Amino acid sequence: MNENPYSTAVLAWYEANARDLPWRRPDAGPWSVLVSEIMLQQTPVVRVLPAWEAWLRRWPTPADLAAEPSGEAVRMWNRLGYPRRALNLHACARAIVSRHGGRVPDSHADLLALPGVGPYTAAAVASFAFGQRHAILDTNVRRVLARAVTGIEYPPKAQTKAEVRLAESLLPAAPPVAARWGVAVMELGALVCTARSPRCVDCPIIDRCAWHQAGRPAHDGPPRRGQTYAGTDRQVRGRLLAVLRDSPGPVPKSALDAVWDEPVQRERALDALVADGLVDPLEDGRYALPG
Repeated sequence: MNENPYSTAVLAWYEANARDLPWRRPDAGPWSVLVSEIMLQQTPVVRVLPAWEAWLRRWPTPADLAAEPSGEAVRMWNRLGYPRRALNLHACARAIVSRHGGRVPDSHADLLALPGVGPYTAAAVASFAFGQRHAILDTNVRRVLARAVTGIEYPPKAQTKAEVRLAESLLPAAPPVAARWGVAVMELGALVCTARSPRCVDCPIIDRCAWHQAGRPAHDGPPRRGQTYAGTDRQVRGRLLAVLRDSPGPVPKSALDAVWDEPVQRERALDALVADGLVDPLEDGRYALPG
């Protein structure tokens, strides 16, 4: 193993402290890993767990999901947020069926070619589902590496080539160990090296952390605040979608109008849902989830 200065301690910490998440278990298939990775984008684990379990009960394989209308994926997404991810998963399922015989591909290039799958998701699925050697760079990993190796409190707002090179340089040589390293660093960022209140006393690499050794300087600014939700177009979109999800069929425009008083914002949000393919306007003036 091409051992980096942090791997032994981080991997041992992970072995003792990792959360028991179903998509990490040995019997978790590639489809369940892919579903988890898309659901976990910008959404905490506590909200994803019940949604992931319900999704896999209904659609245990890509073919099961591909056989249904995309609107059913949107309905099943419920209030998980960023519902275009439901459309992406549905499009992924259909692509997996049409291009790969219903099996999630193990090639990083093939994964990257799936609808809605970006560099992080492709690398995560290739690593976590197939034990391959790829650099994993989510928000948690970027923060851990920024602090431990670079000595700054927060990584740059946009991912840089230097971060990718650093992550690749730290990968253990053996692919299965590299895959475990990726998830271990991610877990360290989620549980210990958190954005707002890092628990440095519990960190397994505190003696090697450049940021801690420098006195934890705050030169990179405070953690970025989460987006406001109340009163935004996102909230309006969520309420409009909730009406359609809760209805067994198309709804009249009046049912959508009733959920938000401000007409300009309401119409803007509805137009955006239609443009995103999340809502279908029907010829009779009613609206429905996509067919």
